[in-house]
Amino acid sequence: MARSGPGSLSTHVLNTAEGIPAEGMAVELWRMDPAPVLVVTRRTNADGRTDGPMMAQADFIPGRYELRFAVAEYFRARGQGAALPYLDVVTLAVGLMADQGHYHVPLLCSPWSYATYRGS
Repeated sequence: MARSGPGSLSTHVLNTAEGIPAEGMAVELWRMDPAPVLVVTRRTNADGRTDGPMMAQADFIPGRYELRFAVAEYFRARGQGAALPYLDVVTLAVGLMADQGHYHVPLLCSPWSYATYRGS
């Protein structure tokens, strides 16, 4: 189903190992075209969401992006990290198109696994 309207991008993170929002995780947004450029770095709040969008409507530029989630750092701070973590930085490569409306990219994670989807 096509979603119309200006684009924007948000995320939230759930700690599935404990069944709680992942408060305090660092999340970076990188624009990949024509060369990688860091757009913004945010930390998740008590609800596992960032206080502001990763990319607001006014700043939306279609293209290839990466969301980089500091999973190992987050779990290490909770006393659950290994010296050599199975997951370190989880990188999600996403393509954001014009006239597709709001993009929401949740991350569900533990020290050993993750899942994602396009949310609403």
